[in-house]
Amino acid sequence: MADTPKWNSGINDRKLKELICEIGRRVYNKGFAAANDGNISIRVGENEVLCSPTMICKGFMTPDDICAVDMEGKQIAGKRKRTSEVLLHLEIMRHRPDVKAVVHCHPPHATAFAVAREPIPQCILPEIEVFMGEVPIAPYETPGGQKFAETVTPFVKNGVNTIILTNHGTVTFGPDLEQAYWKTEILDAYCRILLLAKQLGKVTYLNERESVELLDLKKKLGFDDPRFHVEDCDLCGNSAFRDGYKENALKQQAFEPAPEYKGYLARQKGDTPAPAASGNLDKEALVKAITDQVLAALGR
Repeated sequence: MADTPKWNSGINDRKLKELICEIGRRVYNKGFAAANDGNISIRVGENEVLCSPTMICKGFMTPDDICAVDMEGKQIAGKRKRTSEVLLHLEIMRHRPDVKAVVHCHPPHATAFAVAREPIPQCILPEIEVFMGEVPIAPYETPGGQKFAETVTPFVKNGVNTIILTNHGTVTFGPDLEQAYWKTEILDAYCRILLLAKQLGKVTYLNERESVELLDLKKKLGFDDPRFHVEDCDLCGNSAFRDGYKENALKQQAFEPAPEYKGYLARQKGDTPAPAASGNLDKEALVKAITDQVLAALGR
């Protein structure tokens, strides 16, 4: 986990306030936040965070609307009252010093998965594997209080930048506000693709070799991923967060279960042989199956 950086207070930085307003307009114009939905924050000091206020449309904020809180959630600046859900943002920032910005909203396609309590399938789209990875689902709690904020705590691990909030929406975060927002766009676009593919009939998973190659690429690009740290998690099986899920683990119902490819970390240690190319693997399996059937017939 990254060390907490040295800060210069930025609660009066108008450019940062304008950036919050710009991200608010994007969120609103994309349909990710209806009416007064959603909230946005930027950490600007060791104990200072700029955030959107409560009861305001994110598409029509001005810099003068933006307020500030300390890391405990106490309001320290601003004419408007701070959003109650800033506690969720602060919880993430406390556990991840590398996170400087958080966006919470209700993108419709991703929120459909939150309402259905359906895990988002992995090992399907290369860009998702590299730039996002597994998306955990935090349990439901009434929004606004500290208990709600702490629902994400077990899932705020290195390499995680996106969390589904059960029956509520999404929270995405990163080193700056644009990157935090982009994760929301990426997630909702992916969920829309999944739902469209389901209407066509099914989704097709990448094979084991292809999945390992994408994780290798992710590591070379310098991106972290929980699968780099959990030795026996399945590459596609939504198991990197088993400690957080405990007995409340959700299973895929709307989509075919993801294939259970053995952990990436174990493979790097040499405990598991590298997967063969899919074409060779299928051909060998077919030859073996035919041979077994012939020998069984001859035996009869």
